[in-house]
Amino acid sequence: MGNGRQPNGRWVDVERGIISREIFVNEDIYRSELEQIFARTWLCVGHESQIPEPGDFFLSRMGEESVIVTRDPQRKIHVLLNTCRHRGMKVCRYDQGNTSVFTCPYHGWSYSTDGGLVQTPGDLFGVPQYKAGYREQLDKSKWGLIHVARMEVYKGTIWATWDESGPSFDDYLGGMRFYMDALLDARDGSEGGSEVLGGMVKWRMPCNWKFAAENFAWDTYHSPTTHKSAELAGMGPGGEGQERHGSVHKNQAKRFTSGLMAFPSLGHASITGPPEVGAEPWFPEFPNDPAVAEYFKEVEAKRRERLKGKVTVTPGNGNVFPNTAFHPWFPRTMVVWHPVGPSQTEAWRWYLVDKDAPWEVKDLLRRYYMRFSGPAGMVESDDMDNWVYATEASRGTIARRYPYH
Repeated sequence: MGNGRQPNGRWVDVERGIISREIFVNEDIYRSELEQIFARTWLCVGHESQIPEPGDFFLSRMGEESVIVTRDPQRKIHVLLNTCRHRGMKVCRYDQGNTSVFTCPYHGWSYSTDGGLVQTPGDLFGVPQYKAGYREQLDKSKWGLIHVARMEVYKGTIWATWDESGPSFDDYLGGMRFYMDALLDARDGSEGGSEVLGGMVKWRMPCNWKFAAENFAWDTYHSPTTHKSAELAGMGPGGEGQERHGSVHKNQAKRFTSGLMAFPSLGHASITGPPEVGAEPWFPEFPNDPAVAEYFKEVEAKRRERLKGKVTVTPGNGNVFPNTAFHPWFPRTMVVWHPVGPSQTEAWRWYLVDKDAPWEVKDLLRRYYMRFSGPAGMVESDDMDNWVYATEASRGTIARRYPYH
């Protein structure tokens, strides 16, 4: 077992519940993941509320690839590979903004927000020295930026894939739709209605991306130990003396720990129970702020009325394969675990809120979300310690000989 494989030659032994540490540190495995997973699956690249106006753009990632997400003058959304077709330089180096053209800083090739080479006559736009250098023989229509094979917007979230022949987004999401809806639908039960609160939080961690993804998909086991300090601090929406997720978390504890919904053929999973008819009970949230507490009480009443007799789910953490995790309650958030190497992950986290929520509610949630998660949050700091040290320990010459259970 010097290479970390089990006696049967597999990295993962499902029957015995054993996995090799190699899957978290091996360079060859990582390269195979980029080719076989990230080049073929549907990946979340952002939220349409980040580009509300024509000309708006932001940078995102798909695996290790940099992509530009744009809204063109006709308000159509595009996901474009951020590399010039001439010599490969990034044509966009700003995280976000508004523009009518992306100009490569290397040789000056210019592209419109729909990805096409600018067709303005003359030498200043599109392809400089087009007459002298190319003798007007270059077909500009064939040398625009590379588009993703397919792109879908689902209740505000933007998804893309490089694979033309894979399943549709609806088929790919499958039954996980119920659990995503608990995140993306408005708190009053109406469809959609969420927006990104503030900007995106980004940070890097020296850990393998799968530690983070698996943590959100399955792991309720770590919470009582890892997050004990956050529980003792009483920082949750239930107020002083309550658990970090408030009364909802405490009273739904059985559902959260005994219900693990998985879709093995798709790779998705959620830490909650199966869909059922009827909404879960409402519990007071943020009692220390009466105005905010009243808001959540009102929208909950509307939600219960709107969803009466319909199939719903109790909100719980989840992960859409391969690397899009979400938390639909408090904090209401999505995070994408971007692979940067076998031992390096870049996390991009969005916080969500109802578009029509009052300013007081958005401001309170903004402050609470920052305390809870992200690189400076109490709970995320706990998790990062685990993932970083687990990755580091897995690299050892001796440690790699011994599997995880």
